[in-house]
Amino acid sequence: MSESVIADFVGSFNSEVTTRDEPVQGRVVLSQRRLVLAASESEKLTIPLSSIFDISVGHVPDNLGDFFKSTVTVAFDRGEKRLVAGIEADDDTIDKFASVLFKAVLNGTEVSITERARVGGRVTDDGFHSAALVLRPGAVAFRHGGGDPFEVDLGTVIEFKRTTTDINGQKRPVIRFRHMMDGTAVTTLVALSSPRKMSILGRYLRLEYGNVMQELKDLDLGQDEVEVLVAIYSAGDMAGVPLASILDREAAAVSMLLEDLTEDGLVQDAADGPSLTPKGEIVASRHLEDVNG
Repeated sequence: MSESVIADFVGSFNSEVTTRDEPVQGRVVLSQRRLVLAASESEKLTIPLSSIFDISVGHVPDNLGDFFKSTVTVAFDRGEKRLVAGIEADDDTIDKFASVLFKAVLNGTEVSITERARVGGRVTDDGFHSAALVLRPGAVAFRHGGGDPFEVDLGTVIEFKRTTTDINGQKRPVIRFRHMMDGTAVTTLVALSSPRKMSILGRYLRLEYGNVMQELKDLDLGQDEVEVLVAIYSAGDMAGVPLASILDREAAAVSMLLEDLTEDGLVQDAADGPSLTPKGEIVASRHLEDVNG
């Protein structure tokens, strides 16, 4: 292929295009325009990136067999048919391949975006404008004009969902996600003109969100730790007041709790005292209602 190659590795694959019962080993080659699964020089499956309408990581349809372990499954159009292909390699290779595949399909896509449709509980008057989507390691960026892009750290996303909203007088599907920025929950709305790419972006966000949620589920926090997190999260109007005073606890006990939360990656040191990491902000915001209730 004439275009530059961005991934090239040996893996196992199968697809509904072939009649194999088991995956075959061969080369997996990805360029900026197409994905090629080559079992041999004469046996190749070429999938234009423009035909891909879904990318799944870690799941293989039953009709492709149960031989796969660490996988990327690609769903694509071929003529009037919708087909799938499953690709297997070691965990590290599949993780890297999934990342570059999402980028190859989505990077540069034009979107309509309002970055701060809601800040905290306040609905803003910000309208939609055009921007170019760029996937970065652990983040989604939106380039608009010559300034710095608006970037969302995917580790700060609290929730997201697909909904509809009015854009220039038309009801359009959008991806709405809430994320933490400087200790405040912000709602960002993103619309893509291509339903195909909208679906793939949603899949990418669900994948990243699932990874974050799994990390949070693995945390074993007691009520004391939760109260510390919520106190830091809510202490914006109490600058200069010691955390122990806010919690009405002994300073030594609070220090021990902070050490544990720092080890868990939820709290970090800042110039004006302990502050929450993005992951800590998510945990605190989820528990805020419980503590106040």
